[in-house]
Amino acid sequence: MSSATKTIRQRLQYRQPMVVWFAATQTLFNVVAHFYFAVIQAHPEVLDLSNQEALTELERLTHATKDHPAPIMPLSEVSSNLPAMFRRAAINTALGSARSFYTQLDQWRRRKEKAQLQGKPFPQRPPVPPRTWNKSVILYAGQWKQRTTSSLMLKLWTGTSWCWLKVRLAGRALPDGWEAGSPSVVLHGRQWWLHTPIEKQFANPGKLEKQVTSHPDLRICGVDLNINEHLAVCTIQTGEGTVLATRFIGGGCRLHGLRKSLLGRIARRRDETGLLASGEQDNARLWAKITHLNEHAAHTISHRIVAFAQAHGAKILVFEHLGHFRPQKGKYSKRGNEKRAYWLRGRIFAYTKYKAWAEGMLTCRVNPKDTSRQCARCHSPVARYDERQPKERYTPGAPLVSCPACGRKDNADRNASLVIGQRLLKRYQHQQTQEKPPTRHSAGRRSKERGVYRSQDAKSTGGPSFPDCTRHGAGDGQGTAQDQPRRMGSD
Repeated sequence: MSSATKTIRQRLQYRQPMVVWFAATQTLFNVVAHFYFAVIQAHPEVLDLSNQEALTELERLTHATKDHPAPIMPLSEVSSNLPAMFRRAAINTALGSARSFYTQLDQWRRRKEKAQLQGKPFPQRPPVPPRTWNKSVILYAGQWKQRTTSSLMLKLWTGTSWCWLKVRLAGRALPDGWEAGSPSVVLHGRQWWLHTPIEKQFANPGKLEKQVTSHPDLRICGVDLNINEHLAVCTIQTGEGTVLATRFIGGGCRLHGLRKSLLGRIARRRDETGLLASGEQDNARLWAKITHLNEHAAHTISHRIVAFAQAHGAKILVFEHLGHFRPQKGKYSKRGNEKRAYWLRGRIFAYTKYKAWAEGMLTCRVNPKDTSRQCARCHSPVARYDERQPKERYTPGAPLVSCPACGRKDNADRNASLVIGQRLLKRYQHQQTQEKPPTRHSAGRRSKERGVYRSQDAKSTGGPSFPDCTRHGAGDGQGTAQDQPRRMGSD
């Protein structure tokens, strides 16, 4: 079995005075987590235990109970009257930070030892423990209740006591078939959000090589990512090369226009203000709009790619392994727009990968060399041209292709998506089942490549056991060789 995880984000709706409660709860959570981090530093042997054992040991060292009324480092000195689940959530947060810190410290020590043995200088400074704590509050069972699709009850610290607060949930609801984990309260700007991790179990789809070589009815989806009008072109084809469906996902011109307009406004404002302030983000709202445009486009396109592949039964999505592209020289808005269009392609692949895995599909990448210059039928160099141009040269970015070798004409992006899918099949072509080689002839045995002879008559004096009118076999039937060679079909 395999599992897929993701996070559902929902905006919390509450009365404005209740913002103080959320802030006070997060401050208390970080104070308790910092306290337990100090306990772990004083008792580093705790990290050798499992998470559950370490949790029990840290509670024994800090929490007063009937069996241990006088702990070594009492938590009551920091805060009293803490809910048990709130305390344990802070302990697990401190454990995660401590394990990360000591792992980095061990790696730094090994690198330093290696440099000293080689006689090389080692100017890198060692990692330090967290100086400030700004962790989000994790809500274990007991800190929330009565969750519905539109509301939730949260247990918050008001600064003097613990109170239950009912909040409204805005945004995407939890999907069916997924198991929800412990939610977290996260601050985005001035708004508090609820992040809920969800997990789904499904059958392991198997390795990529096994699917390509052992599934004769395999369907793959080749995806060609672009920066023009069609941001993605998807083509479904079988393992034998039969093309089943193609989808063009557009919207690139509109996205480029919006992004270029925002970049132009940023450039004009920078010209008006002159020098930029050091360590301060200029035009924060405009940059946030550009970021939101790219995020929305990446999520939308990746969702459409996965939905298209799932609708046609594809099990593998194939992309190009795109490297570093440099934007062309020009104005700031044009150069910055092209740069972010390249970044968008990588983000689409990343989002498609985890969304496809949640549906039991695999994602891989192939070599992008000449995917747009080869014919999908005969793999000869193609001419790429515009509708009003002659079909002679290769013009980058032109929408049409024509193969002078086989005469095939097609859309350039669709042809590239076919070549991308074929390259995955070619990668494992040598591992596919081959025809069984012919059996070697034994000594003294005649080959049957030229045909077979008629059956030999019985040499017994009594004759055959069936009437003479009945033939022993056809002219090309199986039988023993005759004394004198006779070609098949001769009279």
